[in-house]
Amino acid sequence: MTYSRILSGVLLGATLTAAAGVSSSGRAHAAGAQGASSTAIVKPDTALLASSSRPETDRARDTARKPLELLSLVPLPKGAKIADLMPGSGYFTRLLSLETGESGHVYAVIPAEMAARHPKMPQTAQAIAADPAFGNVSVVVTPIVDFHVAQPLDLVWTSQNYHDVYGGMGPETAQRMDRAIYQSLKPGGYFMVIDHVAQTGSGTTAPTTLHRIDPALILQQVEGAGFQLVANSPVLHNAQDDHSLPVFDKSIRGNTDQAVFLFRKPAGKDNGN
Repeated sequence: MTYSRILSGVLLGATLTAAAGVSSSGRAHAAGAQGASSTAIVKPDTALLASSSRPETDRARDTARKPLELLSLVPLPKGAKIADLMPGSGYFTRLLSLETGESGHVYAVIPAEMAARHPKMPQTAQAIAADPAFGNVSVVVTPIVDFHVAQPLDLVWTSQNYHDVYGGMGPETAQRMDRAIYQSLKPGGYFMVIDHVAQTGSGTTAPTTLHRIDPALILQQVEGAGFQLVANSPVLHNAQDDHSLPVFDKSIRGNTDQAVFLFRKPAGKDNGN
């Protein structure tokens, strides 16, 4: 399946509205679509981006990363429990923390395998958790194939990371990660995957050489773990990116073509899959 066919498929399942048609101040959700909870759905607001708690380096990236459009895809209940998997600089950790508020919680989850190779990796997340403005954040270091936190989750979010697991640790490890994430979510919980698009059929080569991944591989693996694709958004699509350059190339860095997939654990499924 080519990415153009994936993108043209737009929305599946009970479906959420794609971010291209979403107001920056409201969440997209179809009538009758159920989130991970029956409680009121929290809507992201433009004030989220203006928070004085966010560093200027984060604000400078908002235009390219389109956070409100992305957050609008996920119908989170008030007080949601969220994992930001491989949080990097903490860009989405901070936003998710501010959005879910004092009644919610955000786990900045760092794979133990990566922390072993880069011991300083957890420090950024630990600094966020130590900031009173983000008091609902805690840091978890766990083997990626045994992904888990202290409580069932409404959402697992990972941005620009799936290729690192698939390429750096292997396809089987990525598949085991997906299964562990499935187990960690509440029935009806969501898994958001955002990543740089690679050429169709590039397999394990592009993730290691270009830091990209063929979106069809993500779909195959995540759906194979039991998830249903409910939203396929073009919000980060860039037709000028031909998928041939490394994502760090100066001509494309920060503006790569990216796949945005929102998956859902079926509401009637328990953790027995």
